[in-house]
Amino acid sequence: VDRLADAGATVLHGTGRLAGPGVVEVTAPDGSVSTFRASRGVVLNPGTRPARLPIEGLADTPYWTNREVVQVTDLPGSLTVIGGGPIGAEITQVMARFGVRVTLLEAGPRILGPLEPEASSVVADALVADGVRVMAGVEIGSVTHTDGTFTVTLGDGQVVHSDRLLVAAGRTPNLDDLGLETVGLDPTARTIEVDERLRAGEGLWAIGDVTGHGAFTHVSMYQSTIALHDVLGEDGPPASYHALPHVTFTDPEAGGVGLTEQQARDRGLSVRVGTTPLEQSSRGWLHGPGGAGVIKVVEDTDRGVLVGATVVGPAGGEILGHLALAVHAEVPVATLRTMIYAYPTFHRAIESALDDLS
Repeated sequence: VDRLADAGATVLHGTGRLAGPGVVEVTAPDGSVSTFRASRGVVLNPGTRPARLPIEGLADTPYWTNREVVQVTDLPGSLTVIGGGPIGAEITQVMARFGVRVTLLEAGPRILGPLEPEASSVVADALVADGVRVMAGVEIGSVTHTDGTFTVTLGDGQVVHSDRLLVAAGRTPNLDDLGLETVGLDPTARTIEVDERLRAGEGLWAIGDVTGHGAFTHVSMYQSTIALHDVLGEDGPPASYHALPHVTFTDPEAGGVGLTEQQARDRGLSVRVGTTPLEQSSRGWLHGPGGAGVIKVVEDTDRGVLVGATVVGPAGGEILGHLALAVHAEVPVATLRTMIYAYPTFHRAIESALDDLS
């Protein structure tokens, strides 16, 4: 808040709501309402909240979401996690390494489903090595909480007991009470449609999770710069998401950029892929235990450029930077193959993955 105030912004504590084109009402904690009329426009970035799952009995239990779990001061003896996405996987590993007995439940066929299957497999193996019971492809039937114990009954009749339950399966955009109907937008929509300048309407911009381009802090930051130029009437490059990077901060880290192999094939591209184990790279065998990982690259052979890449391993998110640049700038694969890759490094394995393309 101090940084914003020092920059000249007026910071209000309260709940904001659209009340017409260019009009915002702010309800303060004491119930008082202030109305602001923008001379230039309004920027929306309301974010998301943990989704409420329609699981029988769940709503009547004191389960955790990501908001509560990061505030705990006492560790439970056991924890069940529903949801094998980035939040579920990260918190699962944190708790397991603090000595908590963790069971991770995922409805999909594998954890970290949006990643390449090879990446999901490496992270799942790491969790199992940390003592986690990983159960994918399961259906959650019901949840009860009795005498301090959570009981999760699965669709096949299996039962999982634990001291605590974390639900990390999905996010809900904060659009339902934003007043979108007052500016001609659908309040029941899950995303706000924006153009390449992040415009959602006349004098209205939207950035962040609610635009549907990825629930990542760096997407919001990227979009804010583009929206700012437009708010000020300045020229600038339009938004482009073909090289969107993302990292799940497990150990090993799992990062990806652009399209997965399946996404590229679904788009009808002529696809060629290359993979290499990270532990067999020059740095990998020096690193020893904990150096497992994989690099996978996806090429559009018609254009001879990478359209996607995945890195799992120590500092995987940092290694990804090289490949994110290649995808973003559409550097020809032939050019990438002529580079000199420093020895001994993890990123040298990129060269091996490119060689595997042929």
